[in-house]
Amino acid sequence: MKNYAYDFVIIGSGLAGLVAAHHASKHGKVAIITKSAANISNSWHAQGGIAAAIAEDDRPEDHFNDTLTAGRGLCNHDAVNVLVNEGVDRIKEIIDWGMEFDRENGEIILGLEGGHQKRRIFHAGGDATGQRVTNFMLELCLKNEQITFFENTTVLKLIVEQGRCGGLHALNYASNEVCFFGTKAVIMATGGHSRIYCRTTNPHTATGDGIYLAWEAGAELRDMEFVQFHPTALSLPDRDAFLISEAVRGEGAWLLNEDGERFMAGIHPMAELAPRDVVAFAIHREIMNSSKGQVYISVKHLDAEKINNRFRTIQKELKSLNFDLTTDEIPIAPAAHYMVGGIKTDLNGCTNIDGLYACGEVASTGVMGANRLASNSLLECLVFGRRAAEHAQSMQQYSVFEPCDANMRFDSENEQEVVFYKNKIAQLMSQYVGIVRNEQHLQAAINELTVIAGRFKNKLQDYNCSKIYKMSIIGLLIAEGALKRTESRGGHIREDYRDESEHQQFHSIQQKSEMINYQPVVIYE
Repeated sequence: MKNYAYDFVIIGSGLAGLVAAHHASKHGKVAIITKSAANISNSWHAQGGIAAAIAEDDRPEDHFNDTLTAGRGLCNHDAVNVLVNEGVDRIKEIIDWGMEFDRENGEIILGLEGGHQKRRIFHAGGDATGQRVTNFMLELCLKNEQITFFENTTVLKLIVEQGRCGGLHALNYASNEVCFFGTKAVIMATGGHSRIYCRTTNPHTATGDGIYLAWEAGAELRDMEFVQFHPTALSLPDRDAFLISEAVRGEGAWLLNEDGERFMAGIHPMAELAPRDVVAFAIHREIMNSSKGQVYISVKHLDAEKINNRFRTIQKELKSLNFDLTTDEIPIAPAAHYMVGGIKTDLNGCTNIDGLYACGEVASTGVMGANRLASNSLLECLVFGRRAAEHAQSMQQYSVFEPCDANMRFDSENEQEVVFYKNKIAQLMSQYVGIVRNEQHLQAAINELTVIAGRFKNKLQDYNCSKIYKMSIIGLLIAEGALKRTESRGGHIREDYRDESEHQQFHSIQQKSEMINYQPVVIYE
């Protein structure tokens, strides 16, 4: 087993991990571990932009209020205050580093997205913001001699002793060799879990690995029942969901029912620009009540040249499928998109385990509440990735070598069984723990996921079997949290408890071997 020693070990190569690595490199040597190529992440696929209140007619206080409105009473006010105020500085910082955002006549173009009252969305390459900003930070990290990448490497276990994380075990796919990384701080930046659903906008790597690792190590998880379903993902038979960015509606797109009629105007004052939970549920209901089971997004009434220039990535993908964004009504439906809950952290990314940090989508900083405001996620990466790195540098080295008894293997004989249960979990999550839930379905999901977990619990030495076990645990955490929350709030909609309950304005906390408990929301008086 190879042994490595680094001052900081970062798991994940999305925007949060890269930002954390860049800042941590000022204080020591950094390892970035990623289970695929360095440029594959949820961040890279983000079509939306980065929200920051820098316009003359905008203020951080306005951004604060819009975030709270979208979060439906579960945003921690101090975390949102950090986000909207420090976010302005972080945007200016990466511009100073050389990041280029879209401009017109020399001025940065600010877009509008759902839930925002002001134009405050920075875009790069039109609808390729995630790709551009992630690639920008990736290039900075690749040129940095303090940072070493370990691609195609998956973390097997966090090493925790007496409440202190001092390292981890990882598996290199190419050599099939287990490695030990000793460090004073591990920063989790592993992204989300939405690939455990059938319809999702996420890459295949987004299966909740970081959540499982943290849970297994004893970390507290917060608000796991809240999953954001993006309202407008391309809906075609036998095709993966493809994101139709929130920014398309920001530019004036209409949502149409099967009869070609707009339906959002009568549901919310902001119509198509209502918060995502409102729009996603409205589309879901429209699909369920229609004879064809279809809803469309249309920009036919808008300037075609502007749309083509603004949404080049989307137009290219649609044309490959014989659609044209400027002339066709595009069939859409909600798809699992973002993990709103995650590993519970404070304002510096600290978890309840000393030396273990989290930032980005895998973290629950308190910013997102019950329903993430559009384009706050990349901003959260910039703000809290930096905060985690800066706080982690104060930790003292505490590497405790622990021999690894894992004899990890890849057993081809299990492949058919693994594929079957991977699809089974996705079907269970989509059918029973999807955009609309009820007690009967949630209990059915818990029962079946428990059986699947039991089937694979003793097969963890096989890599593919261990993936199924981990996915089943993630599914159980979401379903059990959803069963206990007997109300509808944000991205959690219960058809048997349709109202938002003032008595359930709290965070749910889950921890291994402990009952679910609840904590108050931090609110300014």
